[in-house]
Amino acid sequence: MSYKSLPLKKQEKKLVHLVLHAVALILGIIGIYTAFKYHNESGIANLYSLHSWLGIVIIVLYGIQWIYGFLVFFFPGGSTTVRSESLPWHVVFGVFVYILAVANAALGLLEKLTFLENSGLAKYGSEALLVNFTAVVAILYGAFVMLTVIGQGPPAEDDYSYTAI
Repeated sequence: MSYKSLPLKKQEKKLVHLVLHAVALILGIIGIYTAFKYHNESGIANLYSLHSWLGIVIIVLYGIQWIYGFLVFFFPGGSTTVRSESLPWHVVFGVFVYILAVANAALGLLEKLTFLENSGLAKYGSEALLVNFTAVVAILYGAFVMLTVIGQGPPAEDDYSYTAI
């Protein structure tokens, strides 16, 4: 989204994209660490659900995607051919991981709601509605991000290094 929404030069957009995804990767790793820590302190088993399995897979795929993008598109950077051939796959893989992450967030909310309902939470109470509403908002947000990503962006800037006389 930084490539389509920020009025910056291409290299600056690339840096913003890199940094935002690095922050997201770090926060994802912290989130998984926190989940393991909470489970261990509460006597809850780890990696027993589809949500937890997908969470690990998603963060690993996200890390691979970030490292590949860093090496090919940023530092030291691949050749022009490698970059141009990799870019469509980088975008598709990124979209795939993003869709998995949004779906897994909804799955995690469903899992939490199921636990709450099994411990006596009213199925149509305010807490249940809040969890369901949060899941719907997350899915809608994910859909709007996807529309932004696949939508037509502004025309590419000229990369000419000369000026007219």
